[in-house]
Amino acid sequence: MPTDSTVLVIGGGATGVGIARDLALRGVDVTLAERGGLSSGTSGRSHGLLHSGARYAEADRVGAEECIEENEIIRSIAGECIRDKGGMFLQLEEDDDAYFEEKRDACEEIGIQTEEISGEEAKERVPGLSDDVVRAMTVPDASIYPSRLGAANAADAEEHGATIHPHGPVEELTVEDGEITEAKLGGDVDETVEPTYVVNAGGAWAGEIADMAGVEVSMAPARGVMVSVDYDNLDPVLNRCRDPDDGDIIVPHDSEAVLGTTSVPVQDPDEYEEAQWEVEKSIEECADMLPAVGDAEVIREWWGVRPLYAPDEGEGDRRGISRGYFTLDHSDDGVDNFGSIVGGKLTTYRQMAEQMTDMVCDKLGVDADCETDSKQLPGADDPDKLDEFVARYDGQGPTDKDVVQGTH
Repeated sequence: MPTDSTVLVIGGGATGVGIARDLALRGVDVTLAERGGLSSGTSGRSHGLLHSGARYAEADRVGAEECIEENEIIRSIAGECIRDKGGMFLQLEEDDDAYFEEKRDACEEIGIQTEEISGEEAKERVPGLSDDVVRAMTVPDASIYPSRLGAANAADAEEHGATIHPHGPVEELTVEDGEITEAKLGGDVDETVEPTYVVNAGGAWAGEIADMAGVEVSMAPARGVMVSVDYDNLDPVLNRCRDPDDGDIIVPHDSEAVLGTTSVPVQDPDEYEEAQWEVEKSIEECADMLPAVGDAEVIREWWGVRPLYAPDEGEGDRRGISRGYFTLDHSDDGVDNFGSIVGGKLTTYRQMAEQMTDMVCDKLGVDADCETDSKQLPGADDPDKLDEFVARYDGQGPTDKDVVQGTH
């Protein structure tokens, strides 16, 4: 027997669960369908970096402004979903003075707090840094644990009436007279949903989901490798202060450090090569900043696929594609009750969800304000409770596998 739901959200990454939470808090009936456990796509296979915006400051001011705004909100609502030890951009001897100064000036204009320090002071603050570090700039980066973040959002959504299906892949969308009338869910669910509105929050898979409704969404996915190595007590996130390139970020956990990443175009986000040169390159380049990681034991390695939206993009490495996000209203494409949210970053998941939820509520005639920027996530101050949520929704990804307890 078909199940009625006002809104069906397809995709259980950070943005999808963020939308489900936002809709539920506004009193909207919502069902979320994910195929492989929450955060099983890009969100749970990321660096786990809460951006300050400094990485984008000189090249993408809007994106950087979005990051620092959300960085501050997530710090206030997410508790033990993050590890807040700050960040540092390192200039090595071979790196361009002008690039460092351009980034610092851009951060100052945007309002991203920085402090320039000498190479010697940087080495005092972070033992083991390369002798080639000539100066550094501190920024408010942090580590984020996406498995906990996604599961906490889902738990709050469910507490406010949402239905969460971690293993309910959408197998078919039926479109009649310019509207999606049915969505067939498989997996553990095996039921048909009759939605009033459908949100495509499929990330790198948004194009495939849109295809089911006869709509084109042009994604340009790119894979990147992450390598987690045994490394105790690194505090700040380390960023190489140069044009973005392979192996220029080190994200610390308690006893491991995540090294990355690469950027290689892929055609299919489910089927792509996992090339060993990417692992070797990331380790080698990150060791230029922190030499000991070059010889550290590799604990695990994984690839994630960036959900880049670029209708006119060619085949390059896709580093130049905006990390901004886009809300697409498919009534312009002949399907009136269908929208997609594409692009973006883990850091801006909540803002993306708010913007998409605003659009859906406008469509439905719902007059309710967003609360997700001020309401703390459930269990935020209790890591054991957060890890229970991860287990409940099968939300464990490789990014924070060393941190989340009792789920692996």
